[in-house]
Amino acid sequence: MHSSPHTRLRRTLRTAAALLPLAALAACGGGKHSTPAADGPPPTARFSENGVTVTLSVSGWQPAQGTGTLTAVFAPETPGFHLYSTALPPAGVEGVGRPTAVAVTGTLAADGPLTAAQTERTVRLPGVDTPVPVYPDGPVTTTLPVRASGSGSATVLIGYASCSTRDGCTIPVSGHPVRLRVTAGGPAFVTP
Repeated sequence: MHSSPHTRLRRTLRTAAALLPLAALAACGGGKHSTPAADGPPPTARFSENGVTVTLSVSGWQPAQGTGTLTAVFAPETPGFHLYSTALPPAGVEGVGRPTAVAVTGTLAADGPLTAAQTERTVRLPGVDTPVPVYPDGPVTTTLPVRASGSGSATVLIGYASCSTRDGCTIPVSGHPVRLRVTAGGPAFVTP
């Protein structure tokens, strides 16, 4: 059976028209990927409260030792705002400021001190006799070595206050909870 050139052209065009959306979907990444990272819990958690966005992640997990590093990036949402030092006392200096804080409870425990990548500096504030330790304006990255005592639930508790020398301060955040589930494969953030 022979078909005319016109019929063959129509079939080719129909086939191309049927396959074009599939090719576009694949090229744009629209297909479902079946990798463990795509199907598993999120590797990071993020929340925004009182003018600061906090992004949490766990890296360098060593399953045999049950250890890793919890990283928290505190990013003021408005330019010109800074965060207070992790070394600030819990009640601030003469009642001013609140420390940038990351603590863990449950099946995760701190395995070392909380450190910040940024160098702290001090500022003098009207009515406060003691210099107040702060970080430079902008984001602050902190790391906390952590150790798991086994599988189960854990909570990261976040605290901070942000201020601007021009615009004043935001309301401090204290003990904001972020939940994790710890398994043999390591910690994973629980989506609310």
